[in-house]
Amino acid sequence: MAVSTSAETPVPVGEVSRMIGGWIDRLGAVWVEGQITQLSRRPGAGVVFLTLRDPSRDVSITVTCFRQVFDAVADVVTEGARVVMLAKPEWYAPRGQLSLRASEIRPVGVGELLVRLERLKKSLAAEGLFAAERKRRLPFLPKLVGLVCGRASAAERDVLENARLRWPAVRFEVRNVPVQGAGAVPRVVEAVRELDAHPEVDVIVVARGGGSVEDLLPFSDEELVRAVAACRTPVVSAIGHEPDSPLLDLVADLRASTPTDAAKKVVPDVGEEMVRIQQLRERSLRVVNAMLDREERGLEAAVSRPSMARPHTMVLEREAEVRALLDRSRRTLRHELDRAGAELEHTLARVVALSPAATLQRGYAVLQRADGTVVRSVGEVAEGEALRARVADGVLPVRVEPRAADGG
Repeated sequence: MAVSTSAETPVPVGEVSRMIGGWIDRLGAVWVEGQITQLSRRPGAGVVFLTLRDPSRDVSITVTCFRQVFDAVADVVTEGARVVMLAKPEWYAPRGQLSLRASEIRPVGVGELLVRLERLKKSLAAEGLFAAERKRRLPFLPKLVGLVCGRASAAERDVLENARLRWPAVRFEVRNVPVQGAGAVPRVVEAVRELDAHPEVDVIVVARGGGSVEDLLPFSDEELVRAVAACRTPVVSAIGHEPDSPLLDLVADLRASTPTDAAKKVVPDVGEEMVRIQQLRERSLRVVNAMLDREERGLEAAVSRPSMARPHTMVLEREAEVRALLDRSRRTLRHELDRAGAELEHTLARVVALSPAATLQRGYAVLQRADGTVVRSVGEVAEGEALRARVADGVLPVRVEPRAADGG
């Protein structure tokens, strides 16, 4: 309940602590899951003190329980173990300290962990975080490789040594982080995000050696999976050995079976590339030589042809053909002209023979009126009418005489 206070009427510390304790008492018991990071069992003490931590967040809380409660699971619960406990929040008023009083502790077994991981795997897959189309290809030769691994770990050594054996000029930006236990997840997530924001890092490798299912749990954490899915830089997962398969393997752009395998997949082998370059050079040389040989043979064949060996022969042959055609055309034209001339003379003779002038030459005359019209019938002229008689060499004037009585 709200308390009315002011600078003139403050509430004593004890009263505030008492009220907080009252509120917490009303919360009741809850089931809590976490990882035991500290365990204190003093000989002869009736109470066991533990620190329970959220593996994916930097949050922990003190837990107390009676010795009988802890003895029931003492054989299987140690520091680093994941547990589920039924506990009631308690407020220690003299020190103003919150803790949990556990009445039952259950270790989280591997089977239960695997069931939870499978449930999380299906949930993330349904969101499309593991889809193949989201995967990005790694750069052929990265300028700078980001590496997230444990400090002075075998995984770090395997990646660095094998990568430099393959490509001595490769550069690394290393982030050493805890790779198991409490605090591993936030540190790994922080390192991945730092490297993703680095302008020169072309690929990120998250590497860790083998371990139990519990040891590899941080690399199946939902927060880490989502952080990798949000990366703009390609991420390679190299966690554990070949059989190990944390969820990080599914969301990463490329899964490497081991840290050594990651080194082989991130950078090319300079020796192999030199061999490949030499093979390509030899292949290209063979192709060029084959092309030159083919063209040389073609050139030799072309030069050996008669037209190339004796080029004037073709010109002379064509010259003879042109002359023969020219002579033939001239003869043909001459024949055509002679035939046309003969036809013209024949036609001229016919025209001359049929012309009025030829008729007049034979003694005939043509009667014409004064206007030049030709008289064709006796009935066309009148007595006394003046006419003209056209003969071969000129025109004679004539007059129509009266007809004689006998009609002559």
